[in-house]
Amino acid sequence: MTAVTDPAETTDVSNDAVLKHRSGNRWMHWINFPILTIMIWSGLRIYWANRAYSIGPIDLFPEWFNEALGLERRLAKGMAFHFTFGWLFTVNGIAYGLYLWRTGGWRKIVPDREHLKEAFGVVLHDLGLRKTAPVQGKYNAAQRIIYTAVILMGGLIGISGFAIYKPIQLSWLTAMFGGYEGARLVHFLTTMGFVLFFVVHLVQVGRAGWSNFASMITGYERRNGASRD
Repeated sequence: MTAVTDPAETTDVSNDAVLKHRSGNRWMHWINFPILTIMIWSGLRIYWANRAYSIGPIDLFPEWFNEALGLERRLAKGMAFHFTFGWLFTVNGIAYGLYLWRTGGWRKIVPDREHLKEAFGVVLHDLGLRKTAPVQGKYNAAQRIIYTAVILMGGLIGISGFAIYKPIQLSWLTAMFGGYEGARLVHFLTTMGFVLFFVVHLVQVGRAGWSNFASMITGYERRNGASRD
C-alpha cells in the first residue's frame, strides 16, 4: 500500500535521507519473518496427517502439493518445529506489543473512524482506478487496518494454538472457541490469513521499490525515493 514519510515520525540524517524505521521495528520484523515461515511450513506438516478441511469436493491441499513440499512424512519433526518456534513467535509478539506501547508507535498503526472511510480510496488508488492519492501519514489508511488486523491475528493464532496444544489443562481456553475443533478451525483460518498477508505484502514491497526495502534493513530512506511501506 502506498505511503509517504510522516515528518513527525522521521528524523533528518542528511539532505538525502530520513530515519523511517526504528531499530526495534526492524529487528522484530526480520526475526518474525523466518519464525512465521517455519511455523506455516511445520503447521502444514501437522495438517497433512489429518486433512480436515475442503471446499466442497476440492481438497485445500491436494496430494501433489504435499509431495512437492515434502509434507507427507516426518509428522513428529513437524510438531517439534511447530511447538519450538511457536514459543519464539509468542515471545517476539509480546515483545513487539510492549515495544509499540512503550514507544507510542501504536498511535501510527491503530486506525480510527476516518481511516476506515479512507481505506477504500487507498485500495482504488493502488488498483489504478483512482488517480488522486488519499491523504497519508507514515502508514496510509489501508495499511493501518491491515497491520492492526495482523497484530490481532498474531494474538488469536497464539491463543488458539495453546487451546489446541493443551486442551485438557487449558480446558477453559478451549471452551472459549467452542471446543477443540472450534479452536483448530480458528487456528487454521488465521494461518490462511497470514499466508494471504504474506503474498500481498511481498507484492507491495516489490511495487514500492528498492528504497523502501532498504529502509527496513538500514532504517533510512532517501527523500527522493518512493516512500512506501
